[in-house]
Amino acid sequence: MEVLTGVVEFFLTWENWTGDAGIVARTGEHIGLSVLSLAVAGSLAIPAAVWLGHVGRGGVVAVSAVNIGRAVPSFAIVALALPITIRMGLGLGFWPTFIALVALALPPMFTNAYTGVREVDAGLREAALGMGMTGREVLFGVEIPLASPVIMAAIRVTAVQVVATATLGALVAWGGLGRYIIDGFSQRDFVELVVGAILVAVLSILTDAGFGVLERVVAPRGLPRPTSVS
Repeated sequence: MEVLTGVVEFFLTWENWTGDAGIVARTGEHIGLSVLSLAVAGSLAIPAAVWLGHVGRGGVVAVSAVNIGRAVPSFAIVALALPITIRMGLGLGFWPTFIALVALALPPMFTNAYTGVREVDAGLREAALGMGMTGREVLFGVEIPLASPVIMAAIRVTAVQVVATATLGALVAWGGLGRYIIDGFSQRDFVELVVGAILVAVLSILTDAGFGVLERVVAPRGLPRPTSVS
């Protein structure tokens, strides 16, 4: 009960919302790192996967290679990246966490984008070609629109994973909302720990809801949707 009371008081104290270590600043750091990681991973994974799905060659090998990264825990990637970034003069915190988050986000987005394009009905492709559409027009006018629900579903799930996993950055001297969890745990300050957990949970829920809305907006109406994969 004392912890819950302390949590309420923490949120009601204005000083905890302001300053470099305040909730607003920590949330901004967390969102910034998550958005950048998701954007970089998406720009690397989705165009390549869509193209391989379109041409139908080399995709299975590429998916298998990309998914090897799923076997390596994100914390292990942070630990492996840390000495590399230090040696390169990039320091602690941001860059090791960024590398880990990009590695986390790549496999699901690549796999779903490739599968979404490959699962477009072959009859629709043939009909589009029969109408005189070029391969490029088929890709952008038929395959990508039909695969967009699967691609958006992958981005949605991946975004939530990235937001939740970004808390690991606090272990290597990065900020973000994970700072509350790590500092609270190390100092046995359970109020701060719970505050951090609540903030990360709320941000994850808002991320899921936001991308859920975007997913419904992007999905083509009245068209068959391919099946999503995890």
